[in-house]
Amino acid sequence: MSGGSRRATGAADLGPYARVMDELSAANRWATTWERCWTAGDAGPIVALYAPGAPYRSHPHRDPESGGAAAYVTRTFAEETDVVCRFGDPITAGGRACVEWWSSWEEDGATMTLSGATVLRFDADGLVIEHVDYWAQSPGRLSPFAAWGNRG
Repeated sequence: MSGGSRRATGAADLGPYARVMDELSAANRWATTWERCWTAGDAGPIVALYAPGAPYRSHPHRDPESGGAAAYVTRTFAEETDVVCRFGDPITAGGRACVEWWSSWEEDGATMTLSGATVLRFDADGLVIEHVDYWAQSPGRLSPFAAWGNRG
């Protein structure tokens, strides 16, 4: 081939679908990291998923966490023991991702289950730039219902 340039194939060839694939990859990485690290109480890899200054809302009726994801996971992981959690398959649309999660743990001598979903937005590098949790809480350690989260 002389004188011409050849464009590499890849995400650029997907046009408008390239961003969807990036969001899905970023959301899968987010879910996999949270599932592994929440159980282990390992805040570092979770914090690395977030862009500096990204707002982190642990509930839609609360102000963003002062100090973002780092402050939130450091504080809550210190309070929780015997954590069990699962994350569902991400759903992406309109520049956002939603991931279901189901968790239970011991805290202050009580067992609780918290299940919900997190709505995320990512930057071009796949880092979280917005995080909002929606959840419900029940006493005891409850298991997810059949087919919850669609993960195999």
